[in-house]
Amino acid sequence: MTEEKNKVQFLSGNEACVWAGSHAKARFFAGYPISPATEIAEMCAQELPKNDGFYIQMED
Repeated sequence: MTEEKNKVQFLSGNEACVWAGSHAKARFFAGYPISPATEIAEMCAQELPKNDGFYIQMED
């Protein structure tokens, strides 16, 4: 086992969603920033560009 697999982290559900998407190599997220998804959208907007991905904020 690598050190990464032995690491324990406590995450919120929203953080876990973004973490899982990042580790699954997701490169795109489109969403409307309304509760409870606002935090996911904000984190995706920060994390996706790090892996050549992008976030599109939808409007009504």
